[in-house]
Amino acid sequence: MSERETPDPDPAVRLLAEGRGWVDLARWTKVLASGGEAASWLHDLVTAGVESLDEGGATRSLLLTPTGRIRADFQVLRLDEGFLLVQDPAQPRPVGELLAPYVLSADVRLRDRTADVALFALPGRAEAPAGLPGWRPSALGPGVDVLVEADRAEAARDAMREAGLEEVAAGTADSWRVAGGMVRFGVDLSDDALPAEAGLEGTIDLAKGCFLGQESVARVRNLGHPPRLFLAARGEGPVAPGDAVTDGRREVGEVTSAAPVEGGTAAIVRVRWDARDGELRTVAGTRLRKVAPGGP
Repeated sequence: MSERETPDPDPAVRLLAEGRGWVDLARWTKVLASGGEAASWLHDLVTAGVESLDEGGATRSLLLTPTGRIRADFQVLRLDEGFLLVQDPAQPRPVGELLAPYVLSADVRLRDRTADVALFALPGRAEAPAGLPGWRPSALGPGVDVLVEADRAEAARDAMREAGLEEVAAGTADSWRVAGGMVRFGVDLSDDALPAEAGLEGTIDLAKGCFLGQESVARVRNLGHPPRLFLAARGEGPVAPGDAVTDGRREVGEVTSAAPVEGGTAAIVRVRWDARDGELRTVAGTRLRKVAPGGP
């Protein structure tokens, strides 16, 4: 196969799309925030409304700079002992390290539990298999996660196999993500990105009193749009991360992720705002047809 040919789609991606697969998130960072003031302390720092989460609830959240740029993108799971922060290892800095300077004299403890617990993502499923504790949504997006103590990990794997689920590699999970048009911090997004350009406004609780970067988020909203944005697309030929994107007259962005799908390549592209409605192509000439995230 030549360098610019489109590789065959990974058949295991269909397992995830149909809710028949699971992914071991052993490498993901897992930090527990506990203590008498953990709820209010975390609520005042991150974008999501975590204080109102019920035990067993989960939500995606961001930690921003004062200028509204993304520093961390993570899942918050409400446990009986506090909040478990689950973070993709592709990100530049661990969320516990980023939050530690804000503890000061607060009754808050941050503890790395990465080695103590096992977390499995089950994309595309509404519920965990019987007998396993589930949190929704999944850290990978639509779906459910199973969280157990590390010494129960093998029993959880057996239960998922008995439920007819198959383990899927992390690389396949990333292809599923790209096919669904879901941006990934540390891959598509860098630390100069704004939530609005990545379609992450849903991670922000605009009704709560304050959080880091709140004024900058409001400023972008008042201006009407960010300078760039991410689009999900389908290429009718080979597409690769790093490919420059043009609108026929000028270079307007680049491909940040790509994965083979039936009939071509799924891609995530970052383009200038004023190019979002135009016809896009890679510099090699592959047409990029814009699709809704999760669309065909």
